[in-house]
Amino acid sequence: MRLLNQAHGGGTERIRREFPEVDVVEVPIEGDVDPDLTGDALLCLTLASNLDQLVHRVKWVHSFSTGVDSLPEAAFTAEVLTCSRGAGAIPISEFVLAAMLAFEKNIPDVWIHEVPEHWNFADLGGLWGRTVGLIGLGGIGEAVARRSLAFGMDITAYRRRPLPSAVPEVRIVSSLDEVLSTADHLVVAAPYTQRTHHLLDAAAFAQMKEGVHLVNIARGGLIDQDALRTALDDGRVAMATLDTVDPEPLPEGHWMYTHPRVRLSPHVSWSSPEGGRKIFELFLENLGRYLRDEPLEGVVDKDERY
Repeated sequence: MRLLNQAHGGGTERIRREFPEVDVVEVPIEGDVDPDLTGDALLCLTLASNLDQLVHRVKWVHSFSTGVDSLPEAAFTAEVLTCSRGAGAIPISEFVLAAMLAFEKNIPDVWIHEVPEHWNFADLGGLWGRTVGLIGLGGIGEAVARRSLAFGMDITAYRRRPLPSAVPEVRIVSSLDEVLSTADHLVVAAPYTQRTHHLLDAAAFAQMKEGVHLVNIARGGLIDQDALRTALDDGRVAMATLDTVDPEPLPEGHWMYTHPRVRLSPHVSWSSPEGGRKIFELFLENLGRYLRDEPLEGVVDKDERY
């Protein structure tokens, strides 16, 4: 088997160490690739600029990213396309809980650096008894649900497919409006596809509970950002914690950088000491499955695009 690999250096060394029978060939992430080079599989970096040259040369394409919306159209013509689904569920869910606690406990504004007007008094909220609404209930949504239960939260989730929840306490609803109208914290954890583009538009914001906290750790394109700005300005959305936006990165001077009700981070909610290791181990597991002719994990539905 020949593997075309864009995870150079230590990645190549580990693959060769654990699978000495695999011919691992490093290929660049940008620029031209030898037109005569072919292989059985491609381990690709989603933002590589030359994937159009590579994906048609192999049977199996594996993306290090969970989302595949940034892959070129050619990737969806591969015989098999897999992704790192689930690799970031734990760190991303921890990030979501941190964001919800920061909103309720008024962090960082609650920290003081001089004598305050009032001592021993603050108007802080809490998570107990609050409702977290999940848009999407894949690995990340389930991880958020499990951690929210520890704080005594009620959990409502909307998912497009009528599948049961792996977390029994989650109430599955059949319409998006049921989540929007009840959530105190609304967490966007759905895949980004043509169907979900601007899923949260002006009509959706109008259905939201007054003073909702919106958290997006999925993709910026799920939200109509002009409609979000209106909802922030009129108070319908009390705070938007956004780890993903459209485009990425935002241009200099964009209104989100300075809006008082936006907490913006540069798409880092997945980051953790174990993050890179987990992503790579998912690929190694799949590589072993491929060599043993077993079903692969994280297979992308090329019609649904996730």
